[in-house]
Amino acid sequence: MTALRFVRSVWESFRATSGLEPRLLNNLQVTAARPGIVNFELDVQKEHTNRLNILHGGTIASMVDLGGSLAVASRGLFATGVSTDLSVTYLNSGGKIGDKILAEVTCDKFGKTLAYTNIKFTNPGGDIVARGSHTKFVALAWKDPQNIVEQLKELKELNEQNEQKS
Repeated sequence: MTALRFVRSVWESFRATSGLEPRLLNNLQVTAARPGIVNFELDVQKEHTNRLNILHGGTIASMVDLGGSLAVASRGLFATGVSTDLSVTYLNSGGKIGDKILAEVTCDKFGKTLAYTNIKFTNPGGDIVARGSHTKFVALAWKDPQNIVEQLKELKELNEQNEQKS
């Protein structure tokens, strides 16, 4: 299974079982994934905005949380752990209804106990809107029978070897 297909299956699990994500982020689309990196986008709708009719900071914080989970999933964990720390820095308006926000999230350190992720949000023009970090406690997630950690690790190593040959 590819990282993209696996990450999308984890996202579908969130949508099917969580209370928050399907209500707030239902139209979020995972656009790319490879081991350790996930890209997604969100079309800003009314439910994502504050009373100024611009993207709500809480929506961005929720995407930092979800993005960290999806980055962990890109390393092969189906159960993506629980948050221990989450930080968001808001740099520019995230846009208004009808705009699109793009995200790239990386899993920078992936251990047996903790995973550390970083995320950058941009508008389609490339301007940075916000950035965040998310630390996940993953020790119990390693026990999930749906994990594909070894398969994605092998894929990552193969991709790195191919890049070195190029």
